[in-house]
Amino acid sequence: MTEIERPWSPRACAVKPMASDRFRLFGLRGTEALGEAVARVLGCRLTAHEEREFEDGEHKARPLDPVQGADVYVLHSLYGGPEHSANDKLCRLLFFIGALKDAGAERVTAVAPYLCYARKDRRTKVSDPVTTRYLAGMFEAVGTDAVVTLEVHNPAAFENAFRCRTVALPAAPLFVDYVRELGGGPLCVVSPDTGGAKRAELLRQALETVSGQAVGKAFAEKYRSAGVVSGDLFVGDVAGTTALLVDDLLSTGTTLRRTALAARDAGALRVIALVAHGLFMAGSEALLSEPAIDRVVITDSVPPFRLGHGHGREKLVVVPAAPLLAEAIRRLHQGHGLADLLAF
Repeated sequence: MTEIERPWSPRACAVKPMASDRFRLFGLRGTEALGEAVARVLGCRLTAHEEREFEDGEHKARPLDPVQGADVYVLHSLYGGPEHSANDKLCRLLFFIGALKDAGAERVTAVAPYLCYARKDRRTKVSDPVTTRYLAGMFEAVGTDAVVTLEVHNPAAFENAFRCRTVALPAAPLFVDYVRELGGGPLCVVSPDTGGAKRAELLRQALETVSGQAVGKAFAEKYRSAGVVSGDLFVGDVAGTTALLVDDLLSTGTTLRRTALAARDAGALRVIALVAHGLFMAGSEALLSEPAIDRVVITDSVPPFRLGHGHGREKLVVVPAAPLLAEAIRRLHQGHGLADLLAF
């Protein structure tokens, strides 16, 4: 992102009814709440569809409104939930896209805010699968014209895996708006590992562009082998600042907790974690209970259904992803540019 570019802000997102009779928006089961939120921003309704379960565990889904010649968007966040696994959701999405193409849809875009298997984008062991590439092949096999996701783990690997159009939306616009509400005081953006340094640096530039003030940067060292995380190096000057820990995914929270402790030891006054997808797997309660962490900010791409009411739940802030997703869908349908949504 260049210094003169100004990122899009959810504050600029107003309800503008979609006036096109070719537009269709579906929200599959398990993502209904997010689908309804996106529809409200777009000033439309979710298109009617049917999902049926069969005794043997199989299912079917079909559109109930006509899709012949339509520009169709199917919203389904592919996390393992309380009712359906990630594999279940993936199959439902793929089969539904196939049904839409068979019914004559002109273009079908899969909108998967959380994209399963996106982390497995390279071989880390001998004979490892490259699952992201296989995932791309399945989407393309059913006729998907474009895939939209939010804060994918590795944007370059995601884009290179697919032959159809891909849109990897950053969560940065949502976090920039949140940080602006924090008030004054120096800021420092911290990457919990060197692999996420680019994500952190681009958010830092966005904050500088919006605020007109210098924002510091830092990163922590991390090595992972056989599930064990190690590394003690912390580089950057966070003393006297609000340290913003930026990551794409929160699983157990071990990495963020280690980085928060290191930032506090280095003199940070406040520590706030900004994470696009909060999975909150077993052990993540320790992150919210950690005194070194002041806030954990996530989007609703994955609802925090695994968390109870205790264990520092009051530290959790959920920012809605619907404005950003709706803006991307609107522009894709109308053929408008996405530069200010992707300039991070």
